[in-house]
Amino acid sequence: MSIANGHYDIVRKVKFSSDCHRIVSSSDDGTIRMWDVESGKQIQIFYGHSDYVRDVEFSSDGDIVVSCSDDKTIRLWDVKSGRELMKMEGHLSLILGVNFSPDGKSIVSCSSDKTIRLWNVDSGKEIKLFIGHLNEIWAVKFSLDGQLIVSASFDKTIGLWNVKTGERLKELAHSGPVTSVCFSPDKKCVVSCSYDKTIRIWDVKSGKELKKLEGHSDIVYDVKYFPDGQTIISCSWDKTIRLWDVKLENEIQKLESHFGSVIGIDVSPDGSTLTSCSFDKTADDNTNYIWFCQNAMNTKDISNIRTAPFETLAKFLITFKTLNTFKNVENENLLNVFLQCTKRTIKLMSEEMQRKL
Repeated sequence: MSIANGHYDIVRKVKFSSDCHRIVSSSDDGTIRMWDVESGKQIQIFYGHSDYVRDVEFSSDGDIVVSCSDDKTIRLWDVKSGRELMKMEGHLSLILGVNFSPDGKSIVSCSSDKTIRLWNVDSGKEIKLFIGHLNEIWAVKFSLDGQLIVSASFDKTIGLWNVKTGERLKELAHSGPVTSVCFSPDKKCVVSCSYDKTIRIWDVKSGKELKKLEGHSDIVYDVKYFPDGQTIISCSWDKTIRLWDVKLENEIQKLESHFGSVIGIDVSPDGSTLTSCSFDKTADDNTNYIWFCQNAMNTKDISNIRTAPFETLAKFLITFKTLNTFKNVENENLLNVFLQCTKRTIKLMSEEMQRKL
């Protein structure tokens, strides 16, 4: 198992390409990396940011990757060559979130400078400034028709914005800082998560809270809809990933593969695969290590379980051939492989640190 070319610090975000064949990840090591879903191999690396890379995603056609960083820049990258295409500057502080418009012509970003900015992809110029939040903004997303933007802020509120006018249409509130937010596929609802340990679903038109999902025992850090809009997935500092039935308002399944806080999740566009990222504390010493775990769920039976190494810091792939239930599978051989990878990772990291010193 090769791990020499992988991330060596916290993996912040993981996102699928529209064709479901690739994943892109951002990290505190200052790099963006692209992975093949089937093989788990790293297929591209993007260098250029000078600080933590907070968020990343593919364009709808899969040809471009956008990223944002603590270095106060947004960058566009050519997927095939890994070359930087453009650098956008304007935010006054850390840029925490970024999102392509559905038509790929615009990018929206959010920052700890308390602003949301809209950018033209062709020119790289800022075309609109959205002001209203009272604290740093952690996430921002377009609706699928590109007419609305939703934002999540440390000021405990969610903002709904008109893209054309820049007007804030609604302000929704949690009882703690809001960490992530996104629209439902039909644009009728918004789902959010928070430091208050809850997931909430809101009606876009009225601004009313429709549902509150409770079960996580710590900060809920990220949340996404499945493509059918009937299922929600969340991840938390309680080290779990949970699936929720929107209609019944109950937890369907709890996934507990990670050993530390889970800080990022994504669902493939076809709804068959989940990817997540976390930072974990190993049993071998008191240093935090990063585990990039992808759980791929296909639609047959649960008998076929396989592992495939990702060429980064102790990554592994588990395929469950089911979508009806996400079962916890105890597999002694899988556990042994995982522990062997952990020990080798720590050894190689120690050697690498000694070389740098």
